[in-house]
Amino acid sequence: MICVSLGRARHKRMIAEHQFLVEQGAQLVELRLDFIGRAVNLKRLIDERPGPVVITCRRREDGGRWMRSEQERLMVLRSAIAAGVEYVDIEADIASQIPRYGNTKRIISYHDFAETPDDLESLAAAMADEDADIVKIASMANSFSDNIRMLNMVKNAKRPTIGICMGEIGMVTRILGERVGSPFTYATYSADKKLAPGQLNWKEMNTLYRYKEINEATELFGVVADPVAHSYSPLIHNTAFYDQGLNARYLPFRVPADDLHIFLQNARNLGVSGISVTIPHKERTLEYCTQAESSANGIGAVNTVIFQGKDNLGYNTDYRAAMDCIEQVLTLKKDVDKPMMGMSVLILGAGGVSRAIAWGLRQRGADITIASRTFERANLLASEIGCRVVEWEDRHSHKVNLLVNGTPIGMHPDVDSTPYNASAMNQFMVVFDTVYNPESTMLIKHAKKHGCRIITGIDMFVRQAAYQYKLFTGRDAPIALMRDTIKQATNPVQLN
Repeated sequence: MICVSLGRARHKRMIAEHQFLVEQGAQLVELRLDFIGRAVNLKRLIDERPGPVVITCRRREDGGRWMRSEQERLMVLRSAIAAGVEYVDIEADIASQIPRYGNTKRIISYHDFAETPDDLESLAAAMADEDADIVKIASMANSFSDNIRMLNMVKNAKRPTIGICMGEIGMVTRILGERVGSPFTYATYSADKKLAPGQLNWKEMNTLYRYKEINEATELFGVVADPVAHSYSPLIHNTAFYDQGLNARYLPFRVPADDLHIFLQNARNLGVSGISVTIPHKERTLEYCTQAESSANGIGAVNTVIFQGKDNLGYNTDYRAAMDCIEQVLTLKKDVDKPMMGMSVLILGAGGVSRAIAWGLRQRGADITIASRTFERANLLASEIGCRVVEWEDRHSHKVNLLVNGTPIGMHPDVDSTPYNASAMNQFMVVFDTVYNPESTMLIKHAKKHGCRIITGIDMFVRQAAYQYKLFTGRDAPIALMRDTIKQATNPVQLN
């Protein structure tokens, strides 16, 4: 079950949103009384409530907005119990001051916005002794191991327990709560009204992750990155899973660089069958693969790992997708060992995607030059691949048949920037921008104006995701649906 949190300054607004949520299917709503800007009129909020509620009045030290006295706050909580609301959230340190009454269930809660306590089990046990119907612990995740400990604590708890790791690292604990035994999890009403760090909104939990349908048989996949919240991979993979009727979910795993080994060691225990890998983990993840395809070994990086038995199988679908895109646009000789021999290519950037594309083009005989804002990285990549390197300032001084942007320049929200001057373009060039949000970057716009043939980031993004989907599920991906989904997400229709 999802408990949707409402925090509004006006009674009227909170009542209206409560009614709307119930009409949309919300089973439980948390009314955050500490957000109300004037004296709380509890009777107005609950007398004609359309569905069950959790009454919460949070102190400022616990992440709330209550500005009046503690005695007034305790009176509000006691009054809610006397009025017979379904749940009241009571902090563990004041639980003894608020006695049980009637049928109202007691959520005994603890919040730590700095870290996740070392001994979660002892803390939960002590909270359960405070006459708790439900124990709730919400703490800040500073490492992925905090998520592992929190989910294990909930799974092994003797009393119904909600365990949430806050922050972007902890998002997975919100999505997998019911799978490990939480009576419910929390979501916010809308994306612009998050009441706790890392909180997902009602629509995401309901339609993107289909939280209520996740069970022990649900196969898990995900994207491993740092940061991860910006990724559109969960959107297109979960849309595809739903379209094909698969009991599978694709989750966002924010894994700091120092935690990569912890995640990979625990992935199977979490029920994860496969992952996409992106910045900054592509190269290091190869070290943890027991087997990897030849292209991944040649590139020195993976962007996909399948957990099969005791093996970690590594793949690089960036490489496959990029080569497909390029070969579709260029007219290349078939059955030739080096079909791009003599073709001049300039690759901007020296990160994971540039590495994959450079390796693929070099295998096909292209004459490659690397330019990066960090010359040392460009020089290292050039020496490993076997190509030339130029200073970033000299990137316009070479005649180019194919220009590849592997940098994030031009990515939302920096949409007015471009990594390459329009004046250096001509109609004989092919311009390939790996940035997919937006699809029509400033680089792509300039290329179109000069009559260049183009390859967009969405072309590559969808192809690499489709290859991953096949590796994950054994099925052909619904490519048209994936493409439509990402286009709609990155180019939303403006209604006003």
